[in-house]
Amino acid sequence: MLILAVLLVAVDATVLGLATPYLSEDLEPTGNQLLWIGDVYSFVIAGLLVSMGGLGDRIGRKKLLLGGATAFGGLSLLAAYATSPEMMIATRALLGVAGATLMPSTLALIRNLFPDPKERSVAIGIWGAAASAGAAVGPVVGGFLLEHFWWGSVFLINLPVMAVLVLVGVRLLPESKNPDPGPWDLPSVGFSLVGMIGVVYCVKELASHAMDAVAIVAGVAGALSLLAFVRRQLTLRTPLLDMRLFKNRGFSGAVLADLLTILGLSGLVFFLSQFLQLVQGRTPLQAGLAELPAALGAVAAGLVAGAAARRYSVRAIVAGGLAAIGVALAALVLLSAHTGFPVLGAVLLVVGAGAGFSFTVTADVILSSVPKEQAGAASAVSETAYELGAALGIALLGSMVTGVYRGFATPAGVPADVADAAHESLGGAAESAVHLPRGLASELLASAQESFVDGLRIACGVGAVVLLATAVGAWFLLRGQSLQTGGDETVAGPLAMDDGECRDERWDGGDGDTDREHRGGGGDFGTRGQGDHGGRPCGTPESAARR
Repeated sequence: MLILAVLLVAVDATVLGLATPYLSEDLEPTGNQLLWIGDVYSFVIAGLLVSMGGLGDRIGRKKLLLGGATAFGGLSLLAAYATSPEMMIATRALLGVAGATLMPSTLALIRNLFPDPKERSVAIGIWGAAASAGAAVGPVVGGFLLEHFWWGSVFLINLPVMAVLVLVGVRLLPESKNPDPGPWDLPSVGFSLVGMIGVVYCVKELASHAMDAVAIVAGVAGALSLLAFVRRQLTLRTPLLDMRLFKNRGFSGAVLADLLTILGLSGLVFFLSQFLQLVQGRTPLQAGLAELPAALGAVAAGLVAGAAARRYSVRAIVAGGLAAIGVALAALVLLSAHTGFPVLGAVLLVVGAGAGFSFTVTADVILSSVPKEQAGAASAVSETAYELGAALGIALLGSMVTGVYRGFATPAGVPADVADAAHESLGGAAESAVHLPRGLASELLASAQESFVDGLRIACGVGAVVLLATAVGAWFLLRGQSLQTGGDETVAGPLAMDDGECRDERWDGGDGDTDREHRGGGGDFGTRGQGDHGGRPCGTPESAARR
């Protein structure tokens, strides 16, 4: 049942990309509004994930999951009938609120349903594969719908998934929550929301318009709010997010790797459908099928990632996956309007496989780093990294593509109002060309398409640099990290705090500097940090003993 929630979110994310050209022609958003339609969901969800993860730990993850799924379905119906860019942006923002309840709940339930580490790794692999399957099914189904119905129909495919999840989940899913959660601290919720939205908005606006007073004020307010959030968490007895988790080098490394990976991929992910449809002239269904190799690679890699990490090492699988994505993105620097499917498909297959290996293993590391009572908060951190990376990536790389695109030369004879509309977005250029003589329309479209491809190539090049740098960072940050092999109260090791507060006795020096990666097999994998750092093993009740 949990994979249905993952499918719900994954399908929604992919069909938006396919629907963008049609949405652009119908609602006629400006280039800036189009970016907001793409990234406002990520802004809101990034600001609320930690709060919703903490809420699920308190009121019950099942209750939060099913309530969020119901809201998500209803809002998808509203998005399908949006009549203006402003309405679509507002609906996407509300979808972000509902979406923030889904992903942390599913991962937290997995943490509690599968106490055996190997079984949990398989479950996380299936969870990730479901997300990739949604990314595969979404474009195909969405493409079919776009060929036969209006663009709003792609949002309606969320409704049957939501209905099955709620009706069956009520009966089959067990409830799970922290037995001693403490209050849900509303000031912390406010600080987190204002802080994340303010900072990301600032980055987006500065990337689009250089220096802007409103953006700077928003960024400063956001940074101060995040600082207030951190300070408040350190003073609360039961914080929304235990900030001491970030002293764990493995936990921090996994979160950072997720964030930077999504950031580097966002340019390709958001603009690929527009390239396939508006540059190469594919139908929505053909575009969806062309994107299948990425999803297939991610599904296959995700299912074997846990076993591979135990056979080799966490850092080898994560760093190797990230390096593969970086090399694939670097190959797209040579992209052109005439690039054939065999080349593009091979590149996307490598991207998908690399992402499947990396994301599955980092999710396992993050989940295994905390007691199951705090699984919601830890899951929220993982998802926050993902969503924040997507928002920042669309803001930075998306603005880069848009900036390059707007610089294309307008052919002589094109009216000023038509030229202005064409420079807003590639969809706008396609719509504007309809009103021009055939020869002039072809010339305008060719110039716009060439400029769009130039921007996409630059975004892929920058993404490649980000991914390769992240691979190097992951190799060092995840040094000595290994997945659990048995026992509910064990943890991915070594989970040493870098300040020396809580050291795993298993490791010389306790900070993971040794290269003993524990290839396969069982053995003693220590216990995890909880907080008082006294004489008992970190993170376990006093009655829990190391095996």
